[in-house]
Amino acid sequence: MNRGIRSTIAAVASIAALTSAACASASSGAAGSPAPSAGSGPAAPSASGKRTPNAADIHFMSGMIPHHAQAVLIAGWAPSHGARPDLRVLCERIVVAQRDEIALMQMWLRDRALPVPDAKATHMTMMMNGMEHSMLMPGMLNDEELAQLDKSRGTEFDRLFLQAMIRHHQGAISMVDELFKSSGAGQDETVFRFASDVYADQTTEIERMQKMLATVNAGR
Repeated sequence: MNRGIRSTIAAVASIAALTSAACASASSGAAGSPAPSAGSGPAAPSASGKRTPNAADIHFMSGMIPHHAQAVLIAGWAPSHGARPDLRVLCERIVVAQRDEIALMQMWLRDRALPVPDAKATHMTMMMNGMEHSMLMPGMLNDEELAQLDKSRGTEFDRLFLQAMIRHHQGAISMVDELFKSSGAGQDETVFRFASDVYADQTTEIERMQKMLATVNAGR
């Protein structure tokens, strides 16, 4: 296990312990009193009485939508681009799982009256210095790489897809790492569980894809 995985697992465990302790403290206090957010004091409530979303949580959930959307797009090419059977099965799983997760993220943002990226968004939109900018999240393919993958067929598609999706998943894991390094982030139950699932699922899929890529490169 490399240092990055160990540090993220430690961060996840630490946040889980702190969240549990905060909930226990709230239960023993006055009824209805909010649990404090670890390391940053009580979170400010919104007008509706809900806890104000953490900025890092918002960035993560907003940015992961276009990240997932690109994965759904290229995984959906597997049948038409001559992918081998086991890769098609993997791509089907990616499409189904990540479409569901996009819906979850959209609901989380919508429930907090925040901007909701389209399910097929290709870039994350951000406001900087009063101007709107679009950006690719870590690991995403640029337009040239997408075009190259779209032109490929058969074994070439298998190889390019696996290389791209391994990098894509590594980018998602880096986004989880960044989330849990941010002050007060990941204490929302939905965000915590989703980010933890992304880390676990995509780490497993990277290992599987690396084994598949080895057979493609070996001509099997």
